[in-house]
Amino acid sequence: MSELTAALIGLRHPHSAGHLRTLDCLPEVTRIVVWDEDPSAAGDLRGEALETPVETAPGLPDLLARRDLDFVVAAERNDRNPDLFAAVLEAGHHLLAEKPLGRTASDARRVVAAAERAGRTLSVFYTNRFNPLVAEAQRLVREGALGALHSLEVRMLTTQVRFRGSDHWLFDRAAAGGGMLSWLGCHSLDLMQFVTGDPIVSVAAEVATRGGDGIDVEDTAALSMRLGSGALASLHAAYVLAISGGGFYNAAGYDQHFGVYGHEGRLWWDDRGPPELHLESRAPRFAAAPQRTFTFTPAESRAYGGGYGERFVRAFIAATRDEGPPPCPGEAAVRVGLIVDAAYESARTGRRVAVPPA
Repeated sequence: MSELTAALIGLRHPHSAGHLRTLDCLPEVTRIVVWDEDPSAAGDLRGEALETPVETAPGLPDLLARRDLDFVVAAERNDRNPDLFAAVLEAGHHLLAEKPLGRTASDARRVVAAAERAGRTLSVFYTNRFNPLVAEAQRLVREGALGALHSLEVRMLTTQVRFRGSDHWLFDRAAAGGGMLSWLGCHSLDLMQFVTGDPIVSVAAEVATRGGDGIDVEDTAALSMRLGSGALASLHAAYVLAISGGGFYNAAGYDQHFGVYGHEGRLWWDDRGPPELHLESRAPRFAAAPQRTFTFTPAESRAYGGGYGERFVRAFIAATRDEGPPPCPGEAAVRVGLIVDAAYESARTGRRVAVPPA
């Protein structure tokens, strides 16, 4: 692969340092151009041990006008993202964008439309799709190991808001659009559909703010959903852990479970212990060993998402060259946005809400 120049727009986002490290891990990326509206943000990069040369753009118009950029990674506040992302695409650049693209599904649709008009590649950082454990779960489900789906049970719990900083824009409705559900629960909603190939078509939801942190977005959400096949799903997403440390880069600060149940068996994984996928199946091809555990040893990497985070970005680069599909197309963010919007409407009205087609 030829030498590439990448840009990183937005240096104050919780994931910006991780994205910068990912770019630095890719030997094909030989130059990184960065910009943030806060001039001091670039100075903070001196604390990062980077091997790739980093150049600071004098302004956003200057960066967008450059013709030597092979692609752009962008991560800003949710309320600012639609304008920024559309501007990047309309300037003729391929874009790897932070989720959830904006505060609402309408925001996400606007970004997707900008990519279509510009004929540029757009992908969204739902990086967990490239976790080998997730890929194996998807293969097993879609090849019929569980038979007809009955239900999904998903849990996404993490550290309380007080350990993350309640003054962050993530906990301001005007800036973020929503709380736990739109920021972290969105990953679970994407994976539920990605693993099963079964879209979420309706939702009944309750959301609450229970932590006493003075925030105006939810810190707790409970969703009951119906999938297109008729299978049911539940999601509990909350900032509730009190003894798991703080900060945004804290692997110990999560308690997650993902379970899929079907007529012929079930599979599940947790993040409390080694990366293992558990399967029980009565399908004929598993008759010799109906109970199996798949163990994964993650590749060591400084990238956001580790080794599979590197693969995710490389798949995006390949897509910009028409060498494969985007690792997570913008339409997936629209779909998740529609579910989140429906969940908030359900919580407001007390009614089950249909999720419209993306």
